Amino acid sequence: MSVELLDGATIVSFVEDEEAFNGLIHDRFSNLDTNHDGFLSYSEILKEFQSMRVFETHFGIDVKRDPDELAHVYDSLFEKFDHDANGAVDLEEFKMETKRMMLAMANGLGFLPVQMLLEEDSFLKKAVEREAKKINA
Repeated sequence: MSVELLDGATIVSFVEDEEAFNGLIHDRFSNLDTNHDGFLSYSEILKEFQSMRVFETHFGIDVKRDPDELAHVYDSLFEKFDHDANGAVDLEEFKMETKRMMLAMANGLGFLPVQMLLEEDSFLKKAVEREAKKINA
């Protein structure tokens, strides 16, 4: 993990760079698709949701959540990704929903930079690295 400066423009620029964004989407999708069938099942994407620990912590401190409540949240998230409701997420659905979520984060951040603690392989970290390369070029 590292502390980085990030703003909405950095995220928007990354998402609009189709080569960089699509490459990262494809790589992440391939890593999540453990059975290599070209789709993300609920169990495959659930591992990613759980690894983020967004709902299990509050400002970095573990919080005991009702297991039924967590299951409902994860079910709802999966439904957001599974646009055609066929029980699996294909690459295009994954890309569309990830893009939508990242643009929502950009909108929420606005254009004033904030410091954030980012995971090394996260989409946001990749956006910051891309922006740094542009500035240093």
